[in-house]
Amino acid sequence: MKIYAVGGAIRDALMGLPVHDIDYVVVGSSVEEMLAKGFRPVGKDFPVFLHPDTQAEYALARTERKTGKGYKGFHFFADPSVTLEQDLQRRDLTINAMAQELGEDGSLQGPILDPYNGQQDLAAKVFRHVSDAFAEDPLRLLRIARFAARFPEFSIAEETMRALKAIVQADELRALSAERIWQELEQRYGRSINIYAWNMRTDEPINTGTDDPESTHGTRGDVAQNVRLIATQK
Repeated sequence: MKIYAVGGAIRDALMGLPVHDIDYVVVGSSVEEMLAKGFRPVGKDFPVFLHPDTQAEYALARTERKTGKGYKGFHFFADPSVTLEQDLQRRDLTINAMAQELGEDGSLQGPILDPYNGQQDLAAKVFRHVSDAFAEDPLRLLRIARFAARFPEFSIAEETMRALKAIVQADELRALSAERIWQELEQRYGRSINIYAWNMRTDEPINTGTDDPESTHGTRGDVAQNVRLIATQK
C-alpha cells in the first residue's frame, strides 16, 4: 500500500503557488484494508475515504470506462492491481497528472512522478490532455475554461482543442444541466463570474450576458452544439 499526493497540489507547488487542498491516491490497497485502518467511506460512485485523524480525502487508485452519455456515464474499477500510472492516465491535463509519494510521517518524499510529461507542459505553459478519454467527459470542457481563466498565460494544445471540439460535436454538453455548469464554475469563482461562449467554427466570443444559474443561454440548447465555455473573473 502506497499513498501519493496527486493533481493540483503538485502543479501549484511547482508553480510556487499556495497549496490549499491535496488529493491523495492510494495504490495497492482495498476497501477492506482502508476500513480496517479506520478510514471512513464517503464516495458514492467510487471508493473515497476520509482519514480518521485529518479528515482529508483518500481515493483508491482506479480506472474508468465510458458506458453512457454525459459526465455520469462511466464505470469505475478500483482494485489493488491498478497502478499509479493507470490512475493518472484518466486525469484531464498533463499538468494535473503528476504525483509524489507520501512518507510515513505525512511529508512528501522522493521525486515527482510524471509519466505524462506534465512538468514539460508546465514550463511551456500549455494545457494538454493526457489521453483520448479526455473527450468522453463534458466536464473536462468546463475545467479547461476554469484553468484558462486562472492561468491566462497558458495556451491550449492543438490536439486538446480538437478534443474539445469532439465533445461539442458528440453533443455531450446536453447532458449537463445549467445547475451543474454553474456548480463547476462556482468552485473556482464563486458567484462573481461571467460565462462566455466561443464559437468553435469562427473563434469569435459571444457574451451570454448573464450571471443567472437558471439561465441556459450559452450553456445548452442551440449554443451547446458549437461552444466551449470560458469563465472570466470580474
